[in-house]
Amino acid sequence: MIVLGHPRAGSFCHALSDQVRTTLAAASLPVTVYDLYAEGFEPVRGGDALVERHRDELAHADGLVVVHPNWWGKPPAIVAGWLDRVIVPGVAYELPDAAGEPTGLLRLRGAVVLNTGDTPLGRERDVFGDPLDAIWRRCVLDFCGVPPSSVHRRLFGPLASSTERDRAAWLAEAADLCGTTFAER
Repeated sequence: MIVLGHPRAGSFCHALSDQVRTTLAAASLPVTVYDLYAEGFEPVRGGDALVERHRDELAHADGLVVVHPNWWGKPPAIVAGWLDRVIVPGVAYELPDAAGEPTGLLRLRGAVVLNTGDTPLGRERDVFGDPLDAIWRRCVLDFCGVPPSSVHRRLFGPLASSTERDRAAWLAEAADLCGTTFAER
């Protein structure tokens, strides 16, 4: 399952999503792509058929790829709304017991989070503590039963000053990462 959250169809996030889809399809892995902006995903409204389809797909997925830009150390609002509406009790986890421990329900063998941004990785990590890694690896996926060692995240950037050569290398890196993560085990 690929979840894409970027408002511009020609963005590098879209190129990453396309590259991952092509890589996984070439490995004969079934892939469903959800382009949240293109499908008009409503990040704040109540349940609907689209939300139910996302929940069902996630509950049965063996792998998850999330692609979005780093906006102020967090995902865009549409992706945050996807988290709020799709990653819910009974689908992704059961609420914590008296000891405070949740039961993760996701059966993902692996997850890959691909982000774009304009902050160099060293600054993102050293100054800001890499908030997107904390959100995805520790706060969301670990809570839902995906071991942190099975979550792989890559920040591509700085995007604004990147060259075509940089972007080609990043696309190849994303393909390799997803190919390795989701190879038949």
